[in-house]
Amino acid sequence: MTEEEILDLAKSTILTERDTLSKIAVSIDSRFVKAAQIIDQSNGRVIITGIGKNQFVGQKIAATLNSTGCPSIFLHASDAIHGDLGVIQKDDIIIILSRSGNSHEIKVLIPLIRSRNNTIIAIVSDQDSYLGKQAEICIHLPVEKEACPHNLAPTNSTTAFLATGDALAICLMKMKGFSADDFGQLHPGGALGKRLYLRVSDLYTLNEKPEVSSDTSIHDTILEISARRLGATAVLDQNKLLIGIITDGDLRRLLQKHKELSGLTAIDAMTSNPKTILPDAFASQALELMRTNNITQLPVVEENRYLGVIHIHDILTEGIV
Repeated sequence: MTEEEILDLAKSTILTERDTLSKIAVSIDSRFVKAAQIIDQSNGRVIITGIGKNQFVGQKIAATLNSTGCPSIFLHASDAIHGDLGVIQKDDIIIILSRSGNSHEIKVLIPLIRSRNNTIIAIVSDQDSYLGKQAEICIHLPVEKEACPHNLAPTNSTTAFLATGDALAICLMKMKGFSADDFGQLHPGGALGKRLYLRVSDLYTLNEKPEVSSDTSIHDTILEISARRLGATAVLDQNKLLIGIITDGDLRRLLQKHKELSGLTAIDAMTSNPKTILPDAFASQALELMRTNNITQLPVVEENRYLGVIHIHDILTEGIV
């Protein structure tokens, strides 16, 4: 194949899958709503089953449901009929994924599930199939053909099943009131987790607490900045309330204005009303505030009471970018 032919085929595959999703979006109806409501009201888990390529789709859907507050397990249909049916408990909802709805394993499995009185939700392309007719709820995905030139390799169908699973997970998230904080509790590892749970108070307390009064000499102010190694110092009034900040940049600008520094004090160099952050704010919020304002430090305050300084390096070191 030429380079042009490869690109054409790749683009055609993607566009074909896009068109399939467009049809699926139109076909979704009240049966999807009923499925979501039954799962939301259930006291059990969601057990997802299927065979072939749908086993991998089912695993991904189960993982997404778990991460968004809906306990779920993937059970391979073949394993289920060979000893693993005991995984299913009385209140569990069963979702069966199948394009044809007539696979041998599915036909064997369905009567076993029905004998246990579990609700079956079918996600199937042929709603007139055995699965489509036996399920209490049938979510019909009208996939006419695969992107495969031989109409054999699961492509359009697996994309449709995956997108439908994502849609179900997102709807259940909303229905259950699953928040960003809840998400963070289930994702404590890695940079994603830290964005969702790491707070300013977890970081600024590890730093020095640079501070000077408004009448501190520039000489002593520079010594304070150097000693605390944060590239800045807070400026406090006589009541120990924050009134400004002095950074390395502020000192450079002061030098450009004044050749003689004797007689100058912190108030002459400081930036008044600096950007600040609350201690219980997320570290990711502090990072966004620094980036938006092109600064590298933020005084941490609570009711204008100065607590310390968080530096951009504190956040980047934690892997939050």
